[in-house]
Amino acid sequence: MLELHKSEIQGLLDLSTGAKAIRQAYIAQAQGCVQVSEVTYLGFEEVNGDCHVKSGHIDGSEGFVVKIATGFYNNPSQGLASSNGLNLLFCAKTGQTLALLKDEGWLTDIRTGLGGALTTLALARADFSRVLIVGAGLQAEHQARCLQHLSSNPGITFEIWARRPDQAEQTAQRLRSDGIEASAASDLQEACKQADVIITTTPTKTPLVQSSWVAPGTHITAIGADCPGKQELEADLVLRADLCLCDLAAQSLSHGEFQTAAAAGKLSAKTVIPIGAVLSDDHPGRTNDAQITIADLTGLAVQDAAVSLSVYRAAQTGKPNEGTIT
Repeated sequence: MLELHKSEIQGLLDLSTGAKAIRQAYIAQAQGCVQVSEVTYLGFEEVNGDCHVKSGHIDGSEGFVVKIATGFYNNPSQGLASSNGLNLLFCAKTGQTLALLKDEGWLTDIRTGLGGALTTLALARADFSRVLIVGAGLQAEHQARCLQHLSSNPGITFEIWARRPDQAEQTAQRLRSDGIEASAASDLQEACKQADVIITTTPTKTPLVQSSWVAPGTHITAIGADCPGKQELEADLVLRADLCLCDLAAQSLSHGEFQTAAAAGKLSAKTVIPIGAVLSDDHPGRTNDAQITIADLTGLAVQDAAVSLSVYRAAQTGKPNEGTIT
């Protein structure tokens, strides 16, 4: 059995390789060429933490994954990372353990960043340039770095808003140190009104982005809501959208950003569009520049399988591979 630690894993998966794997995982999920189990969720409200266990397999691939991911959102105040976890990769032919990936949550973070970037690029207006990221944690940085890396648009600017202005400024400074044009936003309402793209990355249970703040033509990628009770967008904004998309309807409607609208009977599996269908050109996605589009990402177990297999194959060859998953 292969055993890899975080630093080794980071050296085996680059952003371009990971993006290919995540794109293929989205498409496989939309086409039903996967096996996934229901998500196991544990909540630790007294310390603002949660744990998710996901498992998945892409048809025809050599391995399946069981992933444990934790998010304890008070950790940064103690000098600890908010994310942690590991991935277990098994052989789909024999059931033997292929790899223990002690990624400390990095694979989950990076596949979420890549998944968000691919989604944003698929659904935002072609001329978008102003990106607002709501939240200033690790995922805010991953979303910015992945979007900048995958986009061919050199004119993207990022604004970072957080409840604590100092955190927003610190995140913007780290992005600027990597050559990304970023600044802190002081007024969330005004920043939303000016944004072409809004990416939300918080664990809030009280909606932050109001419908009246969002202009026609805006695309929103909602990342943060991944368990019951979380909600980043006002429900009226979701209902106002011209297109509602998700990675997996069963998750999105039960514990993602769309859970509130679904509970009110306003959204169903028949009315939300799989992002993989847009990536495969089976659905046109945005059809004009005035549409408001919202994508709710809850995270796919087959994304975990895809990036884990990419890391495993790279370790076998001694270099990052091309990210194919079949």
